[in-house]
Amino acid sequence: MAGGWSRDGAVQEQIDSTIEDALQRARSELPQGESRKHCEECDDEIPQARREAVPGVRLCIACQGERDKQRTAFSGYNRRGSKDSQLR
Repeated sequence: MAGGWSRDGAVQEQIDSTIEDALQRARSELPQGESRKHCEECDDEIPQARREAVPGVRLCIACQGERDKQRTAFSGYNRRGSKDSQLR
């Protein structure tokens, strides 16, 4: 049940849209193509087991770990106009 000026189901639509946005973002960051045999950053060999486990892998485990640490956190707020998301 929606309240105020929103129509019934509006809250669920916002939740669904936020989840869909997160899924699209995560899918777009997955590696694609053929796996590299050597890391793009440090040129160390990427083990065969990693290449099989992560198709399209470009970085060794150490460099991937560093890249993950340096990534900025996604705020995840809903930009579709809810009052709660505008207050963040």
